[in-house]
Amino acid sequence: MNTVQQAKMLGFASYMPAVLPRSVDRYHETYELNRHRVYALAFWMTDNELDAAQLMTHTFCRAFARAHIPTAEEIDRCLISELRDYMPLGTLTLNCAACERVLSVRRNTLRVDLERAVVQLPPTEKMIFLMHDVESYDHARIARTLGLSDEESRLGLHQARLRMRELLAK
Repeated sequence: MNTVQQAKMLGFASYMPAVLPRSVDRYHETYELNRHRVYALAFWMTDNELDAAQLMTHTFCRAFARAHIPTAEEIDRCLISELRDYMPLGTLTLNCAACERVLSVRRNTLRVDLERAVVQLPPTEKMIFLMHDVESYDHARIARTLGLSDEESRLGLHQARLRMRELLAK
C-alpha cells in the first residue's frame, strides 16, 4: 500500500502530527496578541472579572471556530456576538441635551470616579466610547463591528462624552 492509499484510509488523522504544532503556535500567537484587548473590553462592559474571563474564553472559541487565524476585527465581532447574549447592544439610547453651560470637569478627577462614570454608560455608547477613546478605533471600524452607520458611531461617542461630563461634574 502506498502513502496516498494509507492517507485515504487513515483520513485527516495521518496529517495531524505535521500540522498540529504549527496550528497550536498560530492559535497561541493570535490569542496572545488579542487577549488583553478582549479581556479589557469584556471587563468594562460587564464590570465583573469572572464574567469577563468567561466572555473572553467564549469569544476566542467562537473566533477560532469561524477562522483558522482570525483577524483582530473578526475577534472583536465575536466579542460583540457574545456580549449580545449579556446585554442589548447595537441601539443608541442616550439623548443628552445640548450643553447650556460648560461643566467643569477639569479639576482633579479621581480614576475611580472616571471608572464609575464609564460603567454607568448604556451598553452601546459605552462600547463606542471604549473602542474609540480607549482602543483608538476609527468610526468606520466601530460601525462595521457594531452594525451601525458612521454617523451613529459619531453620535454615540458624542452622547457618551456628554454623559461622562454630566456624571463627573456631580
